[in-house]
Amino acid sequence: MKALLVEDKAYIRKGLLNLLALIETNVEVIGECESVKEAVIVTNACKPDLIFLDINLTDGTAFDFLSQTEQLNFKIIFITAYEEYALQALKIGAVDYLLKPVDIDELETALKKVGKISIQQQKQQIKTVQQVWNNTDDKIILSLHDSFQVIQLNELIYCESDKGYTTFYCTNNKKYVVSKTLKEFEPQLLKANFTRPHQSFIVNLNFIDKYDKSGAIYLKDGKTIPVSSRKKDAFLAKLLNKSNANK
Repeated sequence: MKALLVEDKAYIRKGLLNLLALIETNVEVIGECESVKEAVIVTNACKPDLIFLDINLTDGTAFDFLSQTEQLNFKIIFITAYEEYALQALKIGAVDYLLKPVDIDELETALKKVGKISIQQQKQQIKTVQQVWNNTDDKIILSLHDSFQVIQLNELIYCESDKGYTTFYCTNNKKYVVSKTLKEFEPQLLKANFTRPHQSFIVNLNFIDKYDKSGAIYLKDGKTIPVSSRKKDAFLAKLLNKSNANK
């Protein structure tokens, strides 16, 4: 099988290549990509039989890629970090996936499974995954030390990440700290009414009072959130798009 690696982290791609070299397989890696745009071009040109596909890429998600290549026939093994929302969708769809860092035994198991299923069967499984992924949820569930905390997204003001921990700031001065990075919650929140203007923050657009062109967001509770220069254009596009939608 001709295989393509679509993963935005170079060390993950290298690790996967090393593992494939250690096991007996008929997989021949014909290319590597790190973005949706690049993957679409290479897939159309090379028509791989199998794609190792990361859920979150530099310019979008695996499902953005699939929507642009839906007419092509290839099998997929998803790759993901421990993201509860992503794993929920993958498990419900019963598709093959690998958790980062990739384990050699799990890789062998996934290759055997994907070899036994038809492309059409897998496409049907992936439709289920996509339906779960696209189902906008109105809450997020946090695993705390001694309980599971349910937070309604319309009560979540912003999240702040620091050294592997994320703090969720909610209305009525409630806050919750979890020992996970912000990136693990990003897919679900960005699908809802949130934006990530800075590496350390995700903000609910409904709680933004104003944006100062010097590069700061002022929230309705008085908190100031920085906007990084790298994320400024994307933030403004989402903010202005929401403003226009509300007119």
